[in-house]
Amino acid sequence: MHCALYEADRCRSCQWLEKSYPQQLSAKQAHLEQLLAERTVAQWRQPVTSALQGFRNKAKMVVSGSVERPLLGMLHRDGSPVDLTACPLYPSSFDAVFARLKPFIARAGLTPYNVARKRGELKYILLTESTQQGALMLRFVLRSHSKLAQLKAALPWLLQQLPQLSVISANIQPVHMAILEGDEEIALSDNQLLAERLNHVPLFIRPQSFFQTNPQVAAALYASARAWVAELAVTQMWDLFCGVGGFGLHCATPEMTLTGIEISAGAIACARRSAAIMGLDKVQFAALDSTQFATANGVVPELVLVNPPRRGIGAELCDYLSRMAPQSILYSSCNAQTMASDIARLPNYQIERVQLFDMFPHTAHYEVLTLLKRTR
Repeated sequence: MHCALYEADRCRSCQWLEKSYPQQLSAKQAHLEQLLAERTVAQWRQPVTSALQGFRNKAKMVVSGSVERPLLGMLHRDGSPVDLTACPLYPSSFDAVFARLKPFIARAGLTPYNVARKRGELKYILLTESTQQGALMLRFVLRSHSKLAQLKAALPWLLQQLPQLSVISANIQPVHMAILEGDEEIALSDNQLLAERLNHVPLFIRPQSFFQTNPQVAAALYASARAWVAELAVTQMWDLFCGVGGFGLHCATPEMTLTGIEISAGAIACARRSAAIMGLDKVQFAALDSTQFATANGVVPELVLVNPPRRGIGAELCDYLSRMAPQSILYSSCNAQTMASDIARLPNYQIERVQLFDMFPHTAHYEVLTLLKRTR
């Protein structure tokens, strides 16, 4: 992939851009195999590859420049602004969106936030595109409420320019530090659910919900999990750290009893909506801490699926899973290092199957799916 910003040393987010794609995949696979070298792996599945550009469904843009001439992108390490609207990782459909957002910022009088001076209002623009007819979710991250009225007054023009806008909101982030978003989310559109569909499974994303940034590889990840679970023929399953329910909804059958647990109430509301549409009467989702739920529950399901954040599931949950001893554990991870540490805490389980999913080409990051089976 050619990137003028990389060659000009203006953006180095794609640290591995100078490596060929086969070299990237080989390095990631070698890293994963090294992390699991102390355990026997019964089966290594072939890595799932990604498109090399245009694969991102999300843009997180720092807003800088002036209100008349805003710039969308990032801040270089020297503090100067970098325009990322031509980033080759974004789909071509984003070009028209960025082109209309710039004059909209001027029309709404949203002064870009100046980090050095600690002045201005508009900090970030967060854009997410669904694979369903290109519907968009647009979020404005503001320093305060002071420009909300102006923002709302200017929205009819933007909706006329971009009819694909489905969800619009403002997030209030008053802290000067480089924190992407705050706790307060203000709806600016009646609809606050971005509809998505992967592998014919309906999914919904709220403004503060986590969702994968590479939908094609995410679909392959969910499809693999569904196929592996189907082979196990389980009737009871937990889906811990379930988010909007992507894994559980893919794996569930009308006969299966499934409980999905996630700390975010908004994500759970999305998961419940999807389950209702699919007619999955035996699927339940609850907004609870996954570790607290598991350790306080006396039930032992046949399968526990975990999809934790980068920190992994941790010693407490690993110890409990060892004592609870479900037949199988399906571990999805965005950080193979913490996954390997967690697996080391599960000595009564053998690694049945591992597969790498290249969710983030041109970087060292990847996703991995690992199936563990109880040995005793």
